[in-house]
Amino acid sequence: MPQNQNVVAVILGGGAGSRLYPLTRDRSKPAVPLGGKYRLIDVPVSNCINSSVSQIFVLTQYNSASLNRHISQTYRFSNFSTGFVEILAAEQRVDSPGWFQGTADAVRQILPHLRDWRVKTLLILSGDHLYRMDYRKFLARHYSTNADVTISVIPATPEDAQGFGILKTDSDGRIVEFREKPTGESLEQMRVDTSELGLDPEEAARRPFLASMGIYVFDYARLLEILSSQHEAMDFGGEIIPKAIETYNVQAHVFSDYWEDIGTIRAFYEANLDLASPLPKFNFFNTDAPIYSRSRYLPPSKLHDCDIGHSLLSEGCILNGVYARNSIIGLRSRLERGVRIEHSILMGSDFFESIDEIRDNMSADVNNIGIGENTIINRAIIDKNARIGRNVKLINAAGIENYDADDESFYIREGIIIIPKGAVIPDGTVI
Repeated sequence: MPQNQNVVAVILGGGAGSRLYPLTRDRSKPAVPLGGKYRLIDVPVSNCINSSVSQIFVLTQYNSASLNRHISQTYRFSNFSTGFVEILAAEQRVDSPGWFQGTADAVRQILPHLRDWRVKTLLILSGDHLYRMDYRKFLARHYSTNADVTISVIPATPEDAQGFGILKTDSDGRIVEFREKPTGESLEQMRVDTSELGLDPEEAARRPFLASMGIYVFDYARLLEILSSQHEAMDFGGEIIPKAIETYNVQAHVFSDYWEDIGTIRAFYEANLDLASPLPKFNFFNTDAPIYSRSRYLPPSKLHDCDIGHSLLSEGCILNGVYARNSIIGLRSRLERGVRIEHSILMGSDFFESIDEIRDNMSADVNNIGIGENTIINRAIIDKNARIGRNVKLINAAGIENYDADDESFYIREGIIIIPKGAVIPDGTVI
């Protein structure tokens, strides 16, 4: 990228994450665990680092303690570098007394924190997407077209298109029309020939729309103008961008690789389990662009008499006589003899219980953190530090779609059982 274009990245993670509840009950959305050992925030931060963008702000306002801790323990740049990853939580000031009211409002409120960084280009990212992108190509497109704003877009199916901002471009890639989450005839009017973007005819027929990925490059001076002229606008997709294309040079950058918006329990569940498949859509084993996370210095996992296939097994686990298929077993998981796990995500534990603690648990008839003997788990998400007893069945045999337990010990979303962080499931429970 041009040396005089000082780039600062802002990662938006301030929403309540209600669609990911209860995984967001005790943490912010970017702090939700991913793939057994990572967190969602690690994806955009790693993309930045791999793209030589090292000045990064993360915006949040809900349950930010665990995200703060993860960021501070993970991303430490050299003293001889200007790089940083810093949390900016919503704050009350005389000129801004309220919470973030949307994506544009969040950026507007943190502008005072950007003044000292001589920003020329602002890269605005989302904290809940799974993808690998070299932002240098994104920025190169922005500079080569002399754009005021550049939006990264991806070809989308009619079903997916209804949940995103949809756009049209001219022959030069300039965006000429933008509609936020259109449906019916309004959506059909946004259909384009995506084969012109390099898709083969069959794929172009399947994905005939251009969807905004919700990530942007702004010329910083133009951004200040736009936010000032639209001082009541709260969101980029619904308000800022449709108005900006009338006056400014707003360009599209086409991204054709894997991208998943992990904004719902279903999307989170399916994207995670795909990581354990033989040929996952997203590959953590990419040494050219690694995904970074906290170095925990855990011991290797220990397995005795286990039968495990098509699964991811993280560090620090102890498995004794376990059967697992198409599952993710997170950090420090402890699974006892006879446990059977299928199509499930175990997030593991934040700490090891000591021998004394385990002895005390036995004396008090309290289950250890982990999964007890002969327990069966199928199509479930087990959050961190859960204590699942012996002979438990988490199988949703009744096929319930959505349910909240009165004691908040479990939830069901789209048929997927969710055991929240720190929950206790007694011996013999059947869900």
